[in-house]
Amino acid sequence: MNSIRARLIAVLIGSTGLVWLLAVGWIYLSTQAEVERVLDARLMEAARMVNSLLSDHRIEAGLDKAAASQALGAFEVDHSSYERQLSCQIWSLEGTLVGRSQNAPDTRLTGARAGFSDAEVGGEQWRVFTVENQALGVRVMVGDSLQIRNRLVGDVIKGLVVPALLILPFLAGVILISVRRGLSPLSDMAQTLSARPANDLRPLSSVDLPREIAPALGALNGLFRRVQEARERERSFTAFAAHELKTPLAGVKTQAQIALASDDPAVHANALRQITLGVDRTARLVKQLLDLAALEANDAEPALAEVRAADLLEGAVAELSLPADGGPVVVDAGAGAERTVRVEPQFLSLALRNLIENALNHAPADTPVTCRIEAGGDRVVCFVVEDEGPGIPKAEMALVVQKFVRGRTRSATGSGLGLAIAQAAMARIDGTLTLENRDEGGLRASLSVPGVEAP
Repeated sequence: MNSIRARLIAVLIGSTGLVWLLAVGWIYLSTQAEVERVLDARLMEAARMVNSLLSDHRIEAGLDKAAASQALGAFEVDHSSYERQLSCQIWSLEGTLVGRSQNAPDTRLTGARAGFSDAEVGGEQWRVFTVENQALGVRVMVGDSLQIRNRLVGDVIKGLVVPALLILPFLAGVILISVRRGLSPLSDMAQTLSARPANDLRPLSSVDLPREIAPALGALNGLFRRVQEARERERSFTAFAAHELKTPLAGVKTQAQIALASDDPAVHANALRQITLGVDRTARLVKQLLDLAALEANDAEPALAEVRAADLLEGAVAELSLPADGGPVVVDAGAGAERTVRVEPQFLSLALRNLIENALNHAPADTPVTCRIEAGGDRVVCFVVEDEGPGIPKAEMALVVQKFVRGRTRSATGSGLGLAIAQAAMARIDGTLTLENRDEGGLRASLSVPGVEAP
């Protein structure tokens, strides 16, 4: 059963029926006990009354059976009514029937000498109270048929069950209407969402909303917000990418037109060099755009692994496409070479490659870019990349990690994505990117990541 409405209706009707059934059972038992107590008291009262009449000689114990029966005729009650019908017998202590009520059996009601007792007479169960009168030499027995008692209790239960059965369909209708009205906010929410266009990501209103639905609505509005933010990122990413790609492509086209329009070999050679630079810049930009898109689109938890720090650094350098006119990349593993880090290797390698490429693009030709590993503490390992370029003005230090922000000290092949990619990669593995200008000139960029063990 996948319907919440059907479940609620079934549970409510079932629980209501069960409560009714338990109530009927409890009433039956309590009514039976109370009826037994009251009717036993009436038996006792009737027997003592007859004994009192005998003691006061209002009924003579020596009367014949016919006279005694006539004297006890007051015990007869109409069978069709709900009044009790009592049967009375007067027996001598020697065992002779002295008198009885009209419909009382001829057989002795009970063999008990005094008090309450249960007996079977003629296949019928009787409840009997006996009073022994030693002075007159008789026993007074007043009996009550248990069948009549059970009929009385049954009539009480029938009076409860029949109205309950008649009311049950009405109660089921009330439950059905109540559940439908109670779940109407969900239906209204579904209708509102169905009527919305695909690009409408406004949060749903929470006015007059039941508290039980508020968590679901909050989660849904949170999803709308995240989807809206993702769409805004994609929109801005597409706009910036289109703008950045337009410039190198336009330059390539211009240089190609120059080469076609000129017969000078020197002009041809210069145009081809410029075309090569434009293609390299475009290729690097496309690669960075793909890396950044992969980082932002990957919402899965990073697959952390324990990797030797020196292996990560050497692998990142080996994957670089070094420019022909760039300086050398010097790898100095240092004291932290044997440290082990717990990271997503792909993300850390991506950040390292972009930092080294950024350093190569901004450092003067023939100047080295130094990469080394430092122990930043008991549980921290730092990957440091240093160059001898112009550095970053302090006013722009916090801005250059944003996408497509190039700053004043921009390079000819830069696109403003290298530091943004490194920052995004560090955020995925709980690392930090730190940028600072060196006193002797140039920029120091360090990646701090969790380490596994001290050296």
